[in-house]
Amino acid sequence: MNANYKKALVHDWYYINGGAEKVIHSFTNIWDDFDHYALVDFLNKKDRDDILNGERVNTSFIQKLPTAKSNHRKFLQLFPYAVEQFDLSEYDLILSSSASVSKGVITNQNQLHVCYCHSPMRYAWDLYHQYLSESNFGYVKKMYAKKVLHNIRIWDVINTNRVDVFIANSNYIKGRIKKIYNRDAKVIYPPVDVKKFTLEKSKEDYYFTASRMVPYKKIELIVSAFNNMPDKKLVVAGTGPELKKIKSIANQNIELLGFVQDEDLKKYMSKAKAFVFAAEEDFGIVPVEAQACGTPVIAYNKGGAKETVIDLKTGLLFNQQTESSIIGAVDKFESLEIDHEIVRQNSIKFSKERFEKEIEEFVITEFQKFKSNK
Repeated sequence: MNANYKKALVHDWYYINGGAEKVIHSFTNIWDDFDHYALVDFLNKKDRDDILNGERVNTSFIQKLPTAKSNHRKFLQLFPYAVEQFDLSEYDLILSSSASVSKGVITNQNQLHVCYCHSPMRYAWDLYHQYLSESNFGYVKKMYAKKVLHNIRIWDVINTNRVDVFIANSNYIKGRIKKIYNRDAKVIYPPVDVKKFTLEKSKEDYYFTASRMVPYKKIELIVSAFNNMPDKKLVVAGTGPELKKIKSIANQNIELLGFVQDEDLKKYMSKAKAFVFAAEEDFGIVPVEAQACGTPVIAYNKGGAKETVIDLKTGLLFNQQTESSIIGAVDKFESLEIDHEIVRQNSIKFSKERFEKEIEEFVITEFQKFKSNK
């Protein structure tokens, strides 16, 4: 792509270094001349260096609102207006990284807008009723939240016309884009830094899971299932709002580590006989990282796990988010013969290098087609 073409990279927000930010890091590896935009940017120096190579971000007025740093999501009703205030008229290519509102930036007919969609915003669509039921809002606040999310859904569908090309992070999300937006999407799996992990064939006698402890991750469900398998050890890494509750129900065969550093996380993951994953994720990077260690994955048979775990070969898939389904899967897993080298090999197809090659080729091709039609 001609260096004279101006490029903007629009992300929803910057405040943690998570899976979506790994995608941003790869985008900046491919093209180092983006101007960056996001609703808010509260990254520390280390994360800014890791994700953005130290670059600064153009932010919206939400950045300066009181308490935005501690909880920017409380300003959800302002997100559509805020993202539309970015003036991107000078750019030839706009690349948005969106699980919320960044795809709603305003563009014109002389610009190509490619959206890498992690998911249509889940709290407004498929997690709408769950979000409201778990919010503990009073009647008035719940009615207000319903009105805000109703308006967000209308805006979310309307602004899909501002995207020229959608890229989905999995076939699962491709299906959701088609259902909600009636748009087709190219699937390019997100980057997993599999080179950070090494094959470990010598496994120890424990199961492992790691996650932020929030309801949809289903860590409480995994712990409850292992409560009913006292002869099997479960090690759990992670922290979050549900940690105290999970601690209160965990039996003696369950070890709760809380927050662990990356190196310790890798050690636990590589030595585990299997990684247990009960969430319905859009893609799910951690199960791929487990496989990069040669560790098989016992996962819920929905969402991204269906595409990253080969049933009975690199792990085992169970069909319901219930204790009995997890217990049955663990029992069945113990009778399987798993080749740890095949498990590791399966992770390579989701590598960071593969992602960057596919994204670069796809975006350049689409940009050339776009320019040739002008």
